[in-house]
Amino acid sequence: MKVLINKLFSFLNKSVSPFHAVSEAAVLLEKEGYVRVNENGNVILEHGGKYYVTRGGSSIISFRIPYGRPLCYHITAAHSDSPAFAVKKAAAGNGPYAKASVEKYGGMIMSSWLDRPLGLAGRIIVDTGYGVETRLYDSGKDVMVIPNLAIHFNRELNNGYKYNPHVDMQPVYGIKCDIMKSIASKTGISISDIIQTDLKLYCRQKAVTVGFDDEFYMSPRIDDLASAFLSLKAFIDSAETQSIPVWCMFDNEEVGSGTRQGAMGTFLPDIINMIDNMFGADGNNLRKLHNSGLLVSVDNAHATHPNLPGKSDEEHPVYLNGGVVIKHNSNAKYTTTGLTSAVFEKICKESQVPIQHFTNRADVAGGSTLGNLLSRQISMPMVDIGLAQLAMHSAVETAGVEDVFHMYSALKVFYDCSVCQKDDGKFNVRIIFNS
Repeated sequence: MKVLINKLFSFLNKSVSPFHAVSEAAVLLEKEGYVRVNENGNVILEHGGKYYVTRGGSSIISFRIPYGRPLCYHITAAHSDSPAFAVKKAAAGNGPYAKASVEKYGGMIMSSWLDRPLGLAGRIIVDTGYGVETRLYDSGKDVMVIPNLAIHFNRELNNGYKYNPHVDMQPVYGIKCDIMKSIASKTGISISDIIQTDLKLYCRQKAVTVGFDDEFYMSPRIDDLASAFLSLKAFIDSAETQSIPVWCMFDNEEVGSGTRQGAMGTFLPDIINMIDNMFGADGNNLRKLHNSGLLVSVDNAHATHPNLPGKSDEEHPVYLNGGVVIKHNSNAKYTTTGLTSAVFEKICKESQVPIQHFTNRADVAGGSTLGNLLSRQISMPMVDIGLAQLAMHSAVETAGVEDVFHMYSALKVFYDCSVCQKDDGKFNVRIIFNS
């Protein structure tokens, strides 16, 4: 477990933007022999091949091609983005402060970003002379702060305050500092060659364990990079079966996924079509492949708050280190059905992984996730699961150490086993424990 935790922490610490998360995932895949496929080139797949594809620099899908004719798809989907402040403009300081103009990306707890050392990361777009290209950028140091207003100037602050993102949440980064000159110096690229940027602030705190017995861990971007990494690790470590294993990490989930690289785009259908063509599948075989498999949407789940348990459904409490969470919603905000829940419960039971069930209070509206968006793109049975966490969408979130191993173990068995819907409402689940 300690080795797995350390690898998770390394991924969380390095993935300071969706672009960096995709880059780190690609490094891990290439170490295991996966080959990058260029969507814009001629795609030639081979039996036994291991591949990955990126889109927009911030989404990635990896898959393996089995030697025999496959029975179905086994897919997991997570997301690379987290709520943050996106930089609109960062001009040279002309006094008294050098400030960046930012706007919210996603639904964050704004107050959690105040009075923290913040970095700046994403990508820059440069003129190459013959066109334009992107380059990863990370300030690599504390460069910004969003200062709170002193209590002396707002003595009612602790009685409740409505933050205005255009007024209260604008960061400063110096007095006369020119941020573009700093970026150019850091990257070794002439400032005149930097045409545009896609940059966000990020919390610089490193992932750490918390508690006298190190039972919890805290980190920025646990939602959803923890699930993304653990599903990736399970995918890489899994054995060959008669299924087609696929791992996905999409961008823009926090803002609705309605982009080319988001779950609402055609990225996954395009990759599935690419794989289908490899097998020359006709209409009947396509139907079998798609309808027989299972897609696991792996996003995080709300744990019952220790101080405010009444915010959660008292009939279905969820706790840190209580096991993998299966998420349910009668209004289809999650794709879990009784059938797909039962299938995943069987997988967890056979792998001795504890499970919990999350539902919202009947008078509290919940959020949505990747599953119900992907179901509009492909016809495949789906289930929504997650890691229990506290302070979702805070600059720093909290989750359980044991749940890291629980999630990895469940998804490893999912990729290793044979889950195949033989008829509408009838799944065969054959567990194969591989060393």
